[in-house]
Amino acid sequence: MLALPLFLAIASGFVVVGVYTERKVSAFMQDRLGPMETGKWGLLQLFADLLKLLQKEDIVPAAADRKLFLMAPAVIFASVFAGFAVLPLTPDLQGSEAAVGVFYLMAIVSFDVVGILMAGWGSNNKYSLFGAMRSVAQIISYEIPLGLTILCAVMICQTLNLQEISFQQGIFSGDTNYLFGLKALGIDVTNWGGIFTWNIVRNPFLLIAYVIFFICTLAESNRAPFDLPEGESEIVAGFHTEYSGMRFALLYLSEYAMMLLVSFLGAILFLGSWNTPLPNIGPVRLADWTSGEPGTIWGNVTAGFWLLSKVFLAVLLQMWVRWTFPRIRVDQMMFLCWKVLTPVGLLLLLISGVWRLLMV
Repeated sequence: MLALPLFLAIASGFVVVGVYTERKVSAFMQDRLGPMETGKWGLLQLFADLLKLLQKEDIVPAAADRKLFLMAPAVIFASVFAGFAVLPLTPDLQGSEAAVGVFYLMAIVSFDVVGILMAGWGSNNKYSLFGAMRSVAQIISYEIPLGLTILCAVMICQTLNLQEISFQQGIFSGDTNYLFGLKALGIDVTNWGGIFTWNIVRNPFLLIAYVIFFICTLAESNRAPFDLPEGESEIVAGFHTEYSGMRFALLYLSEYAMMLLVSFLGAILFLGSWNTPLPNIGPVRLADWTSGEPGTIWGNVTAGFWLLSKVFLAVLLQMWVRWTFPRIRVDQMMFLCWKVLTPVGLLLLLISGVWRLLMV
């Protein structure tokens, strides 16, 4: 059970690093400095913000539904953090070895919709209710193409166990020889390892699936250009308009924890999980010294490094998208989901099924 406290520490620490990084990234993209006054290079700005939030009064509006209003932030955070329970961090470090890890993750994370609706309805504020309804419509809609892309990866790997999916994308797997039919030519792709055994290479159509997955995760996390539930220019701040103090901080923490969670899931399903991207081709054989054997200290250290590197790269991409693209309209959001991503996701699901039958 060491993995759960470790994931809590990673999620909490990520908020500290992520908020500061996002401020600096946005400042760089807008040709300005970002936080600079509090501490060296503004490093203490977030701690100053947290101290301010701790001292703020926890205000409950007089007309609000008190129970729903107070419970909502805890429900949202608990549903998001519960998703970390089945994630593998290294070959030997995993919260739960559930055989249905993918199914559990999709089921528990979708429960945050209930918390968002509780927050919007319980606030008894029209802007909060508008934001909650937008968020519910958005999250439920984008779970369809998101689920289809995840199902593509599951169909290729033939398992719902995230750790098993991780092992299949490594040099230690014995079930990766069907890349482009190379198995029929007598070429042993398994010994290559590295990026050649990642799902996006084993089935090139999964690269398109990952792009759809990434777009859907932006919507699931309420990140721009899908930040309609928090549209400050239209509905002030959406479902968390009435929140203050630590309850607002908990909602903020939940958003960044969701960013981290979906980045973990994308890396595990599509980008080789904790396996090294460096292949064993030629005399150097990079994968041998950049990805140690499972069960060894070096194997766990390198595995954690590669997985976290992929995760934080995806997070940086989310930040880049936020400060590059404008917020889309509600009709554009629904058009993209139902008329573009969902049909493409169904087509990829069909292709993945045929690919699995032909290449085994």
